[in-house]
Amino acid sequence: MPNKEPRGVDTEGVVVRDDLCRQWDFSQDGVLRSIEDTLERTGLDRLDIVDLHDPDDHGRQAAEEAMPMLAELRDQGVTGAIGVGMNQSAMLARFLRETAADVVMPAGRYTLLDQSALDDVLSVARELGKSVVAVGVFNSGLLSRDRPAEGMKDDYQDAPPALVLRARAIAEVCEAHGTALPAVAIAFPHAHPSIINVTLGLRNGPDETCNSMISASPRPLGRSPCSGADQVGRARGARWRGRDARCL
Repeated sequence: MPNKEPRGVDTEGVVVRDDLCRQWDFSQDGVLRSIEDTLERTGLDRLDIVDLHDPDDHGRQAAEEAMPMLAELRDQGVTGAIGVGMNQSAMLARFLRETAADVVMPAGRYTLLDQSALDDVLSVARELGKSVVAVGVFNSGLLSRDRPAEGMKDDYQDAPPALVLRARAIAEVCEAHGTALPAVAIAFPHAHPSIINVTLGLRNGPDETCNSMISASPRPLGRSPCSGADQVGRARGARWRGRDARCL
């Protein structure tokens, strides 16, 4: 839509053309237009998965308009699965319970540093037999290097010193077991039975090469024994919740 205040970026800091600005639209027509545009741009006739992106402030419209339209498109074979991706987990649990969503993507909510998704969306997914894709497993960067340093990001902001120290403690445990922090950060979510995939966000070619190598490597800590995972748990100061969560 036309941008009344051309500045090169919108109110959320996203770079856009000076004469345009982004608009959230979770209406049925908006979803249909988006799907049609995507199919036209990609030259595809089917999409494997379609996710609604960050409907935090539009939950009702997303649930009552967007999801029914996506379900209809899924039934028609236009997409194989439908879901929602957000930086929170509580609303994702509601989407699993109250809509036709097959899969959800909690960003940064089931990681070595933040396992809040265990309290809601992962519990609901397991109960209903639905799926979860883990994203943001590096917590915006803090877990993406072998040795976390001051100034690295957590949840899109500079990580507080105490959290950097926790990440370093986990890194030391990883190193003691002959592996690296990024590899363990990727492997950790796979231990939960409802998580079917870990998707990595990439910025450039070198990152893609590095992440491909990490993903292709063997799991850094085996399921039996779980002593390494126990030490990681103690290093991060958290309580493990059963075998699924503690064995990497």
